[in-house]
Amino acid sequence: MSIQLCIVILYIVLLFAISFYVKRRASKNPTEYLFAGRRFSTGLVAVSITGMAVGAASTVGVAESATTIGLAAGWYNAAWAIGAVIMGFVAAGKYRALNCTTIPELFERSYDKKARVISVIGLSLIMICITSLQYVAGGSILHALMPDIFSMHAGMITSAVVFIGITAIGGLWSSGLSNILSVTVIYLGIIYSMVRILIRDGGISGINAALPQADFGWFTPMGGLSFAVLIGWIIVMTTQAITAQGPVQIACGAKDVNAARKGYILGGLLIFPVGFLCAVLGLAAKAQFPELNPTMALPQIIMSLDPFSSGMTLAALWAADVSTACTILLGAGTLVAQDIFKRFFKPDISQANYVKANRLIILIIGLGTLWLAFNAVGIVKVMLIGLSLTTAFTLVFLCTMFCPSLCRKNTAFWTTLVGIVGLVAWQLFPEVRVLPHVIYFEWLICIITLLVVRVVDKTPITLPTVKAEYAEETKPVQRVLPSGSVKTAN
Repeated sequence: MSIQLCIVILYIVLLFAISFYVKRRASKNPTEYLFAGRRFSTGLVAVSITGMAVGAASTVGVAESATTIGLAAGWYNAAWAIGAVIMGFVAAGKYRALNCTTIPELFERSYDKKARVISVIGLSLIMICITSLQYVAGGSILHALMPDIFSMHAGMITSAVVFIGITAIGGLWSSGLSNILSVTVIYLGIIYSMVRILIRDGGISGINAALPQADFGWFTPMGGLSFAVLIGWIIVMTTQAITAQGPVQIACGAKDVNAARKGYILGGLLIFPVGFLCAVLGLAAKAQFPELNPTMALPQIIMSLDPFSSGMTLAALWAADVSTACTILLGAGTLVAQDIFKRFFKPDISQANYVKANRLIILIIGLGTLWLAFNAVGIVKVMLIGLSLTTAFTLVFLCTMFCPSLCRKNTAFWTTLVGIVGLVAWQLFPEVRVLPHVIYFEWLICIITLLVVRVVDKTPITLPTVKAEYAEETKPVQRVLPSGSVKTAN
């Protein structure tokens, strides 16, 4: 146990060392603090989006789901990876070229003030929901590592202290640089543990033989997952990758359009395998501990290894959870600070005071999400419900950028409002659940709302303006084919 404690303490020290290292740079102005001075390279964009994706739901949550649906739980990460790649091709470069800070700011540019207000409310709810789940995962990891020291609640509180502290100190710089460490160690730790467990438990066949009988194959690609739910996951992840504040903030922090695009595509490739590796570990846990609490599946199976192996891997999982929570917590703070506090209460605030205000807002949001975490049940389930709310923002963003003729001045407000009301109705009234997943319901009602507003409202939108220095990069490229015809590519 002392080895595991030392490894965890070492990770904490390294994370805070990185945060204090970038503190002076982050404190220069709000752009440095919130967007890393817009200087992220392709590699930093890639590890940042990977670190954000590979956190609670993608590790502990996937292992939890694997105890119910088998290896197919890994498609959660694969869906995330697909969403990241689509973000790279479709939207990441657009965000950087527009030089925006948040989706609500972009909506006000093209629509009006009320579009900004309703979108910041919806996006804040999403970010708060996701942040709270990071505390649940962090608490379960620390509790499994050191049950004599940390109860589940004590582990969650400790995680919150680290999450909030690192985010408040170094902003996006802290998150980006710490992800280099976290992503490296999470891959090494999970692969090493999986190999050790497979050797110990007789490989895939040995684990499969020890699992209880089920109506599906535990190690088949789809397992207990229906095709409709899989497509729903892909839609959810693509939707949130394009418009959730965390991914948007990382794209806006890129040094140029190409870094944003390539970083997301590379990040998608890094994200893809992790879920299936964690699903195997979850199945090994179910085989060895049939009565285990599913949320504890991943921590418990890794704790069955020797102290060094278990300490390294669980500390790596916790470090990855830290990196995810920091990016999301920073995104939630940015939404409240940029789109509410500065926009409506202190528009003339100085840069130094604005950085201080961001840190205070992050503290308040962090404490609020900790309370919410004490009541969260089912990591992946809660995550997917929260992310479904990004449907309205994604639909409006895509239409604004690629088909503005479908949009009118009130499109953003009413589409977002209907999306929020629809999600509440889905939770409260079972009779509206006529579709296999809430994401299908969200897309249906949001598309209908957008088209109705298009017919009723006659006021066109203001097209968003691309920053001058990136105008050439975003123009369609034309090349002459051997036949003499001209082909245009975006």
